[in-house]
Amino acid sequence: MRIALIGYGKMGKMIEEVALQRGHEIVLKINIDNTEDFTQQNISNADVAIEFTGPASAYENVKRCLGFGLPVVSGSTGWNEQLHMIKHYCIETGGSFLHTSNFSIGVNIFFEINTLLAKLMAHQETYDVTVKEIHHTQKLDAPSGTAVTLAEQILANLPRKSSWTHLAPGAPHELEIISERKDPAAGTHFVKYTSDIDDIEIIHTAHNRRGFALGAVLAAEFIRDKKGIFSMKEVLGL
Repeated sequence: MRIALIGYGKMGKMIEEVALQRGHEIVLKINIDNTEDFTQQNISNADVAIEFTGPASAYENVKRCLGFGLPVVSGSTGWNEQLHMIKHYCIETGGSFLHTSNFSIGVNIFFEINTLLAKLMAHQETYDVTVKEIHHTQKLDAPSGTAVTLAEQILANLPRKSSWTHLAPGAPHELEIISERKDPAAGTHFVKYTSDIDDIEIIHTAHNRRGFALGAVLAAEFIRDKKGIFSMKEVLGL
């Protein structure tokens, strides 16, 4: 498989390493220093694009890939409010698109556990719940996309919470997300239910970025010859 990397920072370099180990070829690398190379002619050599940039550029990067007729996998976070427009554009152009807040196999299993736990706690009103995430100081968005996904899963299954808040503890109906930034930290996420009697807590800790990179390459392998909008649930058979 021939891959175009849109974003060639630490994650892009790790994705390249994993892709090469799996027998793939990197035919284009785009970063802030060579955006002029992000052309249809150059990207036409690729079978799929993997986009890891930032919230300010993700929308235009993904839209351009789809416009060029290339399946695209995106791991950029912090641009959720524009995702519905990209999904509409993907359908309109007959393209292939997969976005997730976290490509890690372990995190996607963690998502399933989080959803199940929220359902089990739906009628246990003596418990309050918080989400906490810890990342390295170079992470651009806070709260993390993974923490937002966890919070949204809880909101969908816990009737007593109707929105999430990040900057300060909120009203009883608000789910608090706590963010910490310290080095080194590849990413740790906590979901904690607390009562006067006991606590129930689930935790996922990433040891390095390799799990994210592997998941991104697996996603690219999955959508290469497909049309439509997909998630990691389909990739991993969850």
